[in-house]
Amino acid sequence: VSEAAAIGAGTKIWNQAQVREGAHIGEQCIISKNVYIDENVMIGSRVKIQNNVNVYHGVTIEDEVFLGPSMTFTNDMFPRAFNADWKVSETVVKRGASIGANATIRCGIIIGEYATVGAGSVVTKDVPPYALVVGNPARQIGWVCKCGFKLDETGRCSNCGTQCQIGEKS
Repeated sequence: VSEAAAIGAGTKIWNQAQVREGAHIGEQCIISKNVYIDENVMIGSRVKIQNNVNVYHGVTIEDEVFLGPSMTFTNDMFPRAFNADWKVSETVVKRGASIGANATIRCGIIIGEYATVGAGSVVTKDVPPYALVVGNPARQIGWVCKCGFKLDETGRCSNCGTQCQIGEKS
C-alpha cells in the first residue's frame, strides 16, 4: 500500500493487494487478496472487492458497491503497447451496484445505482439504475430490487416483497 494513498477507518486490505499512490479508499471497505487499485482511483465506503480484481486509473466506485472475483475494468478505448499517449476514459459504478465474477466493464460507461451485472458478462454500454444485465455483450433481462433480488413481471420483489414500478427505482 502506497504511503501516498488514503485509506478510510476500518478498511481491511488483504495479502498481495496493491494500492497505488493517490488512490482514495473509503471507510469499512474490504479489499481482498491480489487486488490491484491503480493510481488516483476513487473508492467509496463499505465497498467489497473480491480476489483478483483490477481497478484501473479513471474508475470511480461509489459507496456500497460489490465487485465479484476476477472482474476487471478497462480504461483506454484504443490501447496499444507502443502508444505513449494513453487517453483514459472515465468509468463510474454508482452506489449499491453489484458486478459478478469474471465480468469485464468497458471504459467510458456508467453502471447505475443498485444495478446488477451477471457473472461473466461483458458490459459495453451504460447500465440503467436497478437493471439486471447478463451476457456478451451484456443485455438487460430484468430489474432488481434495492435488496438485490430480481423483480417479477408485476414488479414485486421475491425476497422482501417490495412492490416496485418496473423500470423505476425501488
